[in-house]
Amino acid sequence: MTGKPAKRARSRLIAVEIDPHSIAPGPAFIDEERATAIRDLIADNQFAPAGRPGDRFRLRLSVADRKLVLDVSDADGAPVVRHILSLTPLRRVIKDYFLVCDAYYTAVRNASRAQIEAIDVGRRGVHNEGADILRERLRGKIVVDPATARRLFTLVSALHWKG
Repeated sequence: MTGKPAKRARSRLIAVEIDPHSIAPGPAFIDEERATAIRDLIADNQFAPAGRPGDRFRLRLSVADRKLVLDVSDADGAPVVRHILSLTPLRRVIKDYFLVCDAYYTAVRNASRAQIEAIDVGRRGVHNEGADILRERLRGKIVVDPATARRLFTLVSALHWKG
């Protein structure tokens, strides 16, 4: 019988939770970015803990002792792995991300279309830089595609907000 080979199941997140104790109050844009990132992340992602391809996972993000904690469980909630990462490599880019996001949301209210577009290009560049750093930090632990890394970076930024 000829035909296309069976499509292999893609490892993915089916749920994302952020520890409410890890989130500091912040500007409205952080809540908007976080909600959008979670919604988009669940809709389309690639997320594979090392040695566990083809499964569906749940992710709980938190911060403990100034470190990022990623608790991964299977679809039924059974623990799979916990990774604890230093936030130090991300601090500068997170700070830059908040500055450019604040400038963007201010510009949306007052600036010309050209100014808004220029700031948005900068915002996307900083966001991509943060996603690349996060992917590097996860290398050998969790495989994520660039789009998933971008959304995770948004969530990590929300956790890192100091108010």
